[in-house]
Amino acid sequence: MGKIKVEIVTPVHNRREITLQCLRSLARIDRENLDIHTIVVDDGSTDGTAEAVREQFPEVEIVFGDGNLWYTAATNRGFEAALKHDPDYILAINDDAVFDEKFLQYLIETAERYAPAIVGGLLILWDTPHKIFQIAPVWRTLEGGWFHWIQQTVWTIPQKAWEVDLIVGNCVLYPAKALREVGLMNEKRFPNYGDAEHTPRMRRSGWRLLIEPRARVFCQPNNVPPSISQMSWRKKADALWFDMKNTHNLRRRLNGNLDGAPNKLTGAAAFLIFMTRVFLKVNAEKISARNGQAEPPLSEVFAESVVKD
Repeated sequence: MGKIKVEIVTPVHNRREITLQCLRSLARIDRENLDIHTIVVDDGSTDGTAEAVREQFPEVEIVFGDGNLWYTAATNRGFEAALKHDPDYILAINDDAVFDEKFLQYLIETAERYAPAIVGGLLILWDTPHKIFQIAPVWRTLEGGWFHWIQQTVWTIPQKAWEVDLIVGNCVLYPAKALREVGLMNEKRFPNYGDAEHTPRMRRSGWRLLIEPRARVFCQPNNVPPSISQMSWRKKADALWFDMKNTHNLRRRLNGNLDGAPNKLTGAAAFLIFMTRVFLKVNAEKISARNGQAEPPLSEVFAESVVKD
């Protein structure tokens, strides 16, 4: 039996040392029975990222952008380059991560065992390595859309792979067949955060979405975006409506709800509720934490979603 062919794709921009750290981590993973090739999509970096990658990792393929691709289009260009190599799987990652030695073996093992499946790794904060990060958001229409857990740890999650409705794009293993059948991310509607609709679309097309808790990925914490309240009116208008790449953009939020929700009606309803919460300055996740409300452990929330052998 031949080796399983895996293409690893990561978009990068002006984070040379972070990118090199990521590639050093990938160089140390268990490659038994795997044929691994890595593609870096350098979207117009000016800090010498491409030159450093060429020097230290000459086996890595580099695809160049002009600085206007952002996350979604850059990842899509990586997918397109990867598919040309005719792989069995494509692993999409962010470069601000380091990886457990056997994480890819576990992802592939789970994808093979529970096919047809797309599998995400267990994202852990690298500065708080017991705390779970952006794992298994749940859809709650009455709370404005996707609810993200903020209190979960490695001790509160299911101990076997479990099924979810969305996989955050930091580390996702796609069978190449899934991308060929369902397509790439929607870069027109989501120039950034294209992962918000991609795996839900895969799920609606019949692919299972699983999280493999053994596949540990240590991620850099997200930067806190600038506060809207501290912006000028012109910058507020740009952030909230015109700049689709902005974290605060409401059109992006609406598109994410409509395309990622169980259906368009619940997506639209959730957006209206979200806007009401914005007006009232209420954030469901932060309010729960501030009031000392403990989240139920994900091992209970997803007890019925743990895969059965």
